Amino acid sequence: MRRDITTWWSPNLNKDMEIVAYGHFGTPILMFPSAAADYLEYERFNLIETIEPFIEASKVKVYSINSINSESWLNDKMHPRNKAIRHQQYNQYIVDEVVPFIYRDCDGPTPIITSGVSLGALHAANSFFRRPDVFDGVIAMSGIYDLKSYSKGYFDEDCYFNSPMDYMPNMEDPYWLNLLRAKKHVYFVSGRGAYEDPKASIDFGAVLQAKSIPHEVDLWGYEWGHDWPTWRAMLPHYVGSKLI
Repeated sequence: MRRDITTWWSPNLNKDMEIVAYGHFGTPILMFPSAAADYLEYERFNLIETIEPFIEASKVKVYSINSINSESWLNDKMHPRNKAIRHQQYNQYIVDEVVPFIYRDCDGPTPIITSGVSLGALHAANSFFRRPDVFDGVIAMSGIYDLKSYSKGYFDEDCYFNSPMDYMPNMEDPYWLNLLRAKKHVYFVSGRGAYEDPKASIDFGAVLQAKSIPHEVDLWGYEWGHDWPTWRAMLPHYVGSKLI
């Protein structure tokens, strides 16, 4: 399997940021790490290996980036306002730097699916719903889509606009709603086992239902906990049955 690592200085984040690409051609999937992990997390925990057949067959091409969660919501030493600012800088990095990199790597603009597990699922969903003009769908696994779960009581305008459970119920602009209503790959998946929060997916699905946005909420059984064996089963299922 082809594997390429690229690093550049991010003007939005003011630091070097790495990205790893797996494969030659195919629908791009942009992976957001969980918690405070790095761009190689999905490789270390063998999640990439589970979708290697689809990568090798040029059905998908996978890109995995670093998180900055240790510099924002998971950093208890930072003031919450600075956490929100850092989150916004990360959003700009995604749209202004990562997306153009993927376009160049794919020889032109192409629909991108976002994906992630746990806190990475929130980033994946937030990126998609903020910019459906840029992203084409989302596979969110075992996520919580209310930023207040991480902001520990702090809430300002930047928190609001990065908390899908808050801004999506109030979205009324027909331009953005029509973009979202045209999407075909919006998936929220959760187990029901240890440390999972299936209600988070159910509640967000209800918001999407009220907005007539096509989506699928898929709740797996009680044997599926908040852990890598669950995600190693979920991602290949969705890539194999929904994307190709």
